Formats: sequence, structure tokens, C-alpha cells
Amino acid sequence: MPSNIPFLDLARYPEDLKNSLLKKFSEMLNAGLFSGGKEVAAFENKLSLYHESPFAVACANGTDALEIALRALKIGQGDEVIVPAISWVSTAEVVCIVGAKPIFIDVDQTGLIDTSKLDQAISSRTKAIIPVHLYGQMVDMPRLMKYVRGKSIKVIEDAAQAFGCHLHGRMAGTYGNIGCLSFYPSKNLGALGEAGAIISQQAEYENEIRSLINHGQLLRDEHLAIGKNARIDTLQAGFLNILFESFEAWQQKRKYLANIYWESLKDAAWLTLPPKAIDGSYNFHLYTIQTTFRNKLKDFLKNSGIQTVIHYPTPIPKMTPYYDGQTYPNAERICNEILSLPLNPWLTENEVHYICESIKKFNPNSDF
Repeated sequence: MPSNIPFLDLARYPEDLKNSLLKKFSEMLNAGLFSGGKEVAAFENKLSLYHESPFAVACANGTDALEIALRALKIGQGDEVIVPAISWVSTAEVVCIVGAKPIFIDVDQTGLIDTSKLDQAISSRTKAIIPVHLYGQMVDMPRLMKYVRGKSIKVIEDAAQAFGCHLHGRMAGTYGNIGCLSFYPSKNLGALGEAGAIISQQAEYENEIRSLINHGQLLRDEHLAIGKNARIDTLQAGFLNILFESFEAWQQKRKYLANIYWESLKDAAWLTLPPKAIDGSYNFHLYTIQTTFRNKLKDFLKNSGIQTVIHYPTPIPKMTPYYDGQTYPNAERICNEILSLPLNPWLTENEVHYICESIKKFNPNSDF
């Protein structure tokens, strides 16, 4: 019986992978090139091929990717951007950073932006919508793209949690005008630090994006715009080139473990499990359950040696910097009921079975 199951323990990388990463670090250290270079170019090429996009621009992190996307689309002061009420705060934060105003919209039962409510949020100042593929579940992008057709509204996909997702043959991040990726260490493809990327099916955005991540220059000392330093660290690009080789195998492990959760917990009437998507539109980034007994269950599992996490405890428009005084029934309910169970390639099958058995021992009506 496992005595302690962390939510995520990256020290569990297998030894052969650690050795490959150490070898890559040694190669880069000996090469002496720590900004730009072939590792960055190779990583961008991998991303472009994987997403069947004309280009990919690696950057410092997923938050910078979102900010650069907004700036590349000329969104700023006086503009409004529609954002779902549940996401990591970056989604709304970057809208404010560029001088625009986030307009929040409620989510559906799974936490994804409720496209049926878009008409209520659209105004003459609306310049963009940021759908968030939350928990690794894809928004219905064909429906959203049909909605904006004929409107002067851009779509920026926040695919920070959705690397590897696809819907109707297209990858997350390739439906909208621009897609934003994150390689934060906890992601399905995570760096050994901070990293992100920007992709698009529209090649005309590439030079603008490359300029904006590099102080407004495409050529050294030719500053044609006000940019910033949002370049990826070369070490992270090198590490990601190694980690990319394991990605598909890790995805299969995530899917296998998620199926154990679904099969073991399907009869627990007091739990709502995530939709069992079999079309590739869920990448198993987080396995989120919902229950009105969330806090009691979290404490019970902690006492059983199982670490869980809440993604997220507060809707963004209820946070002080973004408070708008509106109500978001689904978002508020989800934030009170959501609980993420451990799900990553380094968990063992026995650990997942133990988590499931522990949950089934929980009595919602007891004080345990």
C-alpha cells in the first residue's frame, strides 16, 4: 500500500531520461551558446511539424505567448476581450497588461467557455475572444469559429493545458488566429523551467511575433517596434527537444491511468467525472472530479497520504484585481466542487488503484 502519493513528482523521471538530459546539458555547456541557436530552431521546427503550422515561435512562457498574441493582433487601449470566468489568471492578466478590458463569460458544466452566452458579452468594442482549453479539454472550436465568421473579432486559443489535443483532425491552437502554448514543468510536455510558444496557420503573423519577443527587432539593432525580451532560454529548448521524444508514450500512460479512474469511480453517484472523450479532444492533463463534498474529500485523501489540488478555487472575476460584481453560476459552483486527482506518467497503476479505493471508502455523510 503506498504511504504517500504526491500530486506530481518530477524527480520520478526515469534514469535513462535524466541521463539524456544531463548529456544534452553537457553538450550545450560545451557549445557555449545560451540564447538562440540550433536548439531553438530545432524545437520550433518540431512544433511547426507537429501542429502542421507554417511557423512556430518559441518564447519565455505561456503568459508571454498570450501577451504577444494580443499585441500582434493590435489589441490594446479601449478594446474588450472576452475571457472565460475560470482559467489560470494569466488569461485575464495579459488583457489588462496590453491596456484592454477583460469581459468575463460563464463556463459550461465542464469548465469550458459557454459559447451560447457570447451574444450577451459582445459589444462594439469587442476585438477578441480567448477560449481556454481548460484541464486539457478542447473547446468546440468549429462552433466558435463559425460564430466569429463575418465579425471583426479575432480568436486567440489559450492552449496552455492542451498540448497534444486535437479535434476533427486539427490540433489545439490551430483553429484561431493565434494559438498559445505553455511548457511549464507540470504540463504534459513540460520544460525544466519556464517556456512557451506561439503558433498560427496564418504565416503573415510570424515576423510581427518574432519582432515582439525580441525587443522589436528582426535584425540586430534594427528596432522597428516596441517589443520585449520574451525569448525562450536555449537550455529549455534543448531539454524540450529531448523530452518531446517521450511525449506520445507519456500520453498513452496518462490515458491508461485515466481509464482506471473512469472504470473504478463510475458508480460513485456523489461524484461527477470528467467527460470520457475518445476523439482526442482531451489530453488527460488534469483528471478533475466534481463533488459537493470537495473539501471533506480533499482532507480525507490527505489523511490517506494522497495529495490533490484545486484548479481553481476562485473565478477570475471574483478576484480583487478583476472583480466586476457579476455572478457566474457555473464557474462559482465548479470552483467550490472541483478537485484534481494525481495523473501523470510517473504514477504507478497500483497508486491509482489505491487512490480509487480510498475514494470509494470515503463516506460523504461522515466526519471520518
